[in-house]
Amino acid sequence: MQDLINKITHLKDRLNSLWQIAKVDEKRQEIILLQSKMGESGFWSDNDRAKKISQESSHLEFEVEIWDKVKRDLKDLFEITEIDKDDKTVNLRKEIESQLATIEKTMNKLELNVMFSDKYDHSNAIMAIHAGAGGTDAQDWAEMLLRMFLRFAEKNDWQTQIINVSAGSEAGIKSVMFEVKGYNAYGFLKSEAGVHRLVRISPFDAEKMRHTSFALAEVLPHVDEVVDLVIDEKDLRIDTYRSGGHGGQGVNTTDSAVRITHLPTKIVVTCQNERSQQQNKETALKVLKSKLQKYHETEVEEEKQKLRGEFSEAAWGNQVRSYVLHPYKMVKDHRTDFQTDQVDSVLDGNLIEFIEAHLKQVAKG
Repeated sequence: MQDLINKITHLKDRLNSLWQIAKVDEKRQEIILLQSKMGESGFWSDNDRAKKISQESSHLEFEVEIWDKVKRDLKDLFEITEIDKDDKTVNLRKEIESQLATIEKTMNKLELNVMFSDKYDHSNAIMAIHAGAGGTDAQDWAEMLLRMFLRFAEKNDWQTQIINVSAGSEAGIKSVMFEVKGYNAYGFLKSEAGVHRLVRISPFDAEKMRHTSFALAEVLPHVDEVVDLVIDEKDLRIDTYRSGGHGGQGVNTTDSAVRITHLPTKIVVTCQNERSQQQNKETALKVLKSKLQKYHETEVEEEKQKLRGEFSEAAWGNQVRSYVLHPYKMVKDHRTDFQTDQVDSVLDGNLIEFIEAHLKQVAKG
C-alpha cells in the first residue's frame, strides 16, 4: 500500500501547484462578486448583460467544484491508505487504484485548462474551412474536416451553428463558416488553425489513383462585447443575394443572404443560414466585430492578411497536419511531431491528444 500512498502524495503536491497557478481561491471570490451582482435589483432588465454574468458565474462554479472534488477525493484516499498500510485488502487496493486513475485523468484536464490564459481562450469560437488545392477531392476533404470539428464539439457538449456555406460543384464544400458555443471553445480550437493535408485513394478517380488534397481551417474568438471598437456605417458595403445550399424554400428563394465588406481593412463576411435578411446581417456584423478585434490586436502583417481573407495557400509545404489513409494509416502534426495510426478515430472528432500536444508545446515556449 506504500506505493499508493506515495502516488497520492505526489498527486496532492501536483494539485497544490496547479491550484496556485489556476488561482482557484481568487475564482471563488470572483463567484461571490458575480452572485452579488446577480442579486441586485433590476439585474435582469438588461438580458444580454445578465445572461453573460450568470453564464460566467456558472462556469466558474463548475470549475471550482471540480478542483474541490479532486482535493476531497485525494484527502479521503490518503486517509484510507493510512488506515490499511499493511495492504491486507486486495479489493480495496483495486478500488483505490481505479479511483486514482480517474483522479489523474481529471487532473490532466485541469492542467490543460490552466494553459488557457490568453484573453479570449474562454470564449466561443468562429471557425471557417476553405477547400484548397485538389479540386473535388479538396472540397470533399473540407466537408470531412467540418464533420470532424462538429464531432469534436459534440463530444465536449458544445453547441454549433452554421453561419455560411458554399457547396462544392460536384461534392463536398468550397467553404463553410460556423460558430462553436462552449466554455474554452476558442482555447481548444485555436490549435486547429492552419492547412490540413489529406492523402488517400480518391473516390472521384475512376483509375483509383492516390491523391493529395488540402483545406485551410481558420479560427477566431467570438467577441461579444468589443470595447473601443466602433464600426462606421460608411466603412461598410452591404450586399444581399439569394442563398444557396440547404435551408429550405424560404432561404433559397429570397435575397436573404448578406455579404458585408469592411472597406478600410477589406475584411469580408457572409451569412446565409437565417431566413431573415436582418438576422443574417446581425450575425455577419458579430463575426465582423470578432475579425476586426483580432485584426487590430495583430501586429504581424502576415496574420492580418489571413484575417482579411488572403489566406496562406492551402497547398503543399504549408500544412500543420497530415492525414494519410493510403498506403498506410497515420495522422501526424508537423508542429509537435505527435502522431497516431488511429485515423478513423481522429476523423470522428477525437482530437484532444493533438490539441494537448500543441498547447503544451506553446506553453513551453
